[in-house]
Amino acid sequence: MEGKIDNIIAWFERERPAANSELDFENPFQLLVSVILSAQCTDKRVNMVTPALFAKYPTPHSLAGASFEEVYELIKSISYPNNKARHLIGMAAMLENDFAGIVPDTVEELQKLPGVGRKTANVVASIVYNRAVIAVDTHVFRVARRLGLSKGRTPLAVEKDLTAQIGEELRPIAHHWLILHGRYVCVARKPKCDECGLRSYCDYYEQKNNNHA
Repeated sequence: MEGKIDNIIAWFERERPAANSELDFENPFQLLVSVILSAQCTDKRVNMVTPALFAKYPTPHSLAGASFEEVYELIKSISYPNNKARHLIGMAAMLENDFAGIVPDTVEELQKLPGVGRKTANVVASIVYNRAVIAVDTHVFRVARRLGLSKGRTPLAVEKDLTAQIGEELRPIAHHWLILHGRYVCVARKPKCDECGLRSYCDYYEQKNNNHA
């Protein structure tokens, strides 16, 4: 396994030296809002909605004072707008009341906020505070299992496997490597194996070829 992860990391470092979030944000609060909105929704759609939302509610204080109807109207094109509108207002209120309006810097504290699960907390802690954590969304989960980096059946199990194999200094960027690879190459239904530079290290590709042999 060690040789495999070393080869995969070397490929990403060579081919994807700069890998960043595709969400548009200017500060930690905007990132937190965007990541909450991005659950089961594309970053592209979120980026279409957030400019108007941030213009009207630039701070936790302003968002905490918003009505459900006002927030819902701005995010209604996003998946699950009812829940997310409530989560955003509740999150902003807790930031104001419990964290002096500052986005907390630990995964544990972030998870106390409404609408913030482990994946969202890891994304924010990783991007804003460069914490050595790996957020496992559907893309990371799929790519890690296909490559054979994890056999975990839950996001937490996959997160633990990846954390054990990837050095602390690489975890923040590794999260983006795997997400972007899953978004554009190792897609869910028809992975683009023929154009994937990782196929020689990939369990899924090897198994697919064996089945066709």
